[in-house]
Amino acid sequence: MERAVIIGCPGGGKSTFAQKLSRNTGLPLFHLDAIWHNPDRTHISREEFDSRLSQILALDRWITDGNYQRTMERRLQACDTVFLFDLPTDVCIQGIESRLGRSRPDMPWTAHTLDPELIRKIKDFPEAELPAIYRLLDKYKAGRQIIVFKSRAQADEYLKTLN
Repeated sequence: MERAVIIGCPGGGKSTFAQKLSRNTGLPLFHLDAIWHNPDRTHISREEFDSRLSQILALDRWITDGNYQRTMERRLQACDTVFLFDLPTDVCIQGIESRLGRSRPDMPWTAHTLDPELIRKIKDFPEAELPAIYRLLDKYKAGRQIIVFKSRAQADEYLKTLN
């Protein structure tokens, strides 16, 4: 594993897993949310995001953490390993609730209240985004290790295999 993509529903535990994976492998970690979002809750332009992403993907070794469906195919083409967090909706909502009031390295601000738009995105994720993700994984499965986690416990067990 030299170039890993971590994708899945918001609140699923992608960023926490990414941090642990980076520590265990020594691969540099790039949180896409930290690139896209500004501290004032605005975001950079698509062009700037795409430019930064291109710089990351040109590196020999990396982990990208974040769904960002618009750029997923580019990341899948460039990676050798994919981790998909396909967790139940209620687990993802609990994940969002559990991080309220806590600063995180993957976001340039601390959320103190639930964002109704984010909750809607989580509830819609299984039908709105997950089928397209599985189609892309099928398209790019050759030459890539694809690991699907159905629970956070599975992700934790995987990390134990790296030690």
